[in-house]
Amino acid sequence: MILYPAIDLMDGRCVRLRQGRFDDAVVYPSTPAEALARYAAAGASWAHVVDLDGARDGAPRQHAMLADLAATSSLSLQVAGGVRAPEQVERLLEAGVSRVVIGSLAVRDPAVVSALLDRHGPERIALALDVRLTAAGPLVAVSGWAETTDLTLWSVVKSFPQAKHLLVTDIGRDGMLRGPNLTLLSELVERLPEIDVQASGGVTNADDLGALAAAGAAGAVVGKALWEGRFTLEEALAHARG
Repeated sequence: MILYPAIDLMDGRCVRLRQGRFDDAVVYPSTPAEALARYAAAGASWAHVVDLDGARDGAPRQHAMLADLAATSSLSLQVAGGVRAPEQVERLLEAGVSRVVIGSLAVRDPAVVSALLDRHGPERIALALDVRLTAAGPLVAVSGWAETTDLTLWSVVKSFPQAKHLLVTDIGRDGMLRGPNLTLLSELVERLPEIDVQASGGVTNADDLGALAAAGAAGAVVGKALWEGRFTLEEALAHARG
């Protein structure tokens, strides 16, 4: 299982939001470049970087910083946040980003995203679906979690048979340190065996990563628990590798 230590960027600073609320952010002292260097030194190969300003505004807002990080870091960067148009995907990939994460656009205009997958290949594009668990099933939320649709996770994924990478966040667990949703992950792995599922949200300790790997996750995005020192990245990587 690949571990993706996460950096959330707001105004060029590393932050974490509670439950996706932009008015409830913790600012960390490390610069993004320092954080990536620390991840590389610990042995990580990837990092997950989120442009929160872009997610809020609906268009990438920190492109210059993302391009600089991609150019100077030895890590492969998986970048998310506000990607809502093909030209934005092109700019990020041209800037050196290894993989672009597409969320809301996959729900609002699946034909465009399908074309992007065909053009750039499934290794360069990851689908990100944030879900709220309801009696009707896992419903997909868009626009930085501000809007919950009536579309289930399963119906959205069905539109992209060529997809390879799927990042799923259980909104109810993100940033809450309540443990990952292993039930949802197991169902994802069983129903979508051809897709590499990345789990996001809820990781509290290194053992959670071992449980995700055992459940079949291809990747795990870890943010708050690392930033708060609940375990080291070295410990996380060891558990992720089994």
